[in-house]
Amino acid sequence: MVHPLLVVTAVAAEAEAVRAGADPDHVIVEPVGVGPAAAAASTARLLATGHYRAVISAGIAGGFPGRAPVGATVIGSRSIAADLGAESPDGFLPIEELGFGRSRVEADPALRAALAAALPDAVVGDVLTLATVTGTAATAERLRERFPAAVAEAMEGFGVAVAAGDLPFAELRAISNPVGPRDRAAWRLKEAFAALSTASGALWTACG
Repeated sequence: MVHPLLVVTAVAAEAEAVRAGADPDHVIVEPVGVGPAAAAASTARLLATGHYRAVISAGIAGGFPGRAPVGATVIGSRSIAADLGAESPDGFLPIEELGFGRSRVEADPALRAALAAALPDAVVGDVLTLATVTGTAATAERLRERFPAAVAEAMEGFGVAVAAGDLPFAELRAISNPVGPRDRAAWRLKEAFAALSTASGALWTACG
């Protein structure tokens, strides 16, 4: 039996964009909620009640200027919980330095490579997971310095990656806005949803 691919998004609008481009016979698309906790819990429930060949966290995201422009498609090398850790006088300490777990999940190498081959124009790099979306230039610059390989930020990838467990996992994003000061006039949601639909057409080709 050929198991389907599970694609999870935060909200229904993202799920609709993925469904518009994906193979409906082989790709199951479900919205799982906003933020890493909701995404992890809902993804775990889906995986407990079905059999899937791989899991992809998909949706729109903010792109770091100079790394992933608005309208770009991004394939995550790693999904990183950028705010999981502790503050200190010397700066932020990731959870690994505290000895309490991990904040980074590598995308499945074969799945990532297949997606990159199917989407040759996509930007490949780390995708940050944040419970609070960046809204200032100062925070954006701190994240750029801490994560030199980060190309985008979103709110669910790390949670989905943890829920996926031993299943192949990857993160696919379309950039709707630059990471930094919150400026709704600079958002390009229509273009990002269109890019997400186009990229979703390659999902089964890469995973099948």
